[in-house]
Amino acid sequence: MIIQSISHCLLQVKELLLEIEDKDYAMRCTELSNASIGEHTRHILEMFQCLTNEYKSGVVNYDQRERNKLLETDTNFAVEQIELLLSIIDKPNKELLLQESGVDELISINTNYYRELVYNLDHCIHHQALIKIGLILNFDYKIDADFGVAFSTIEYRRRNNK
Repeated sequence: MIIQSISHCLLQVKELLLEIEDKDYAMRCTELSNASIGEHTRHILEMFQCLTNEYKSGVVNYDQRERNKLLETDTNFAVEQIELLLSIIDKPNKELLLQESGVDELISINTNYYRELVYNLDHCIHHQALIKIGLILNFDYKIDADFGVAFSTIEYRRRNNK
């Protein structure tokens, strides 16, 4: 199920956060358009938080996420938030309304919780790949080879590298 895949990715992020120093976590990386590893991590977590927080209301608008600076500067706080997400993310599927700011309009489309979980999983993997680039080019942390790689790519490589 999707929850297992999300848990896997969030646990990968957690493992990294347990290793990285806060000063490195918050350092701006020119290769990431001057963003930090922490900013990318915050973005991942806040997208999941937005979805789970708005589940009850049935209306999700990722544009209105919190943008909590503590998430991008304090690895311990980010780890706590990952643990919280892992404890609340497994919810029944239900219909949702997704809202997003467009050019001079608010766009609203029908979606559902599981569809948004898949979107957030793909989004998480994308940002993990960016985090990996920032880490490789700026620091000397050991990174799992599959960090930031889509599950389909991992499986493809496994099948074709025998």
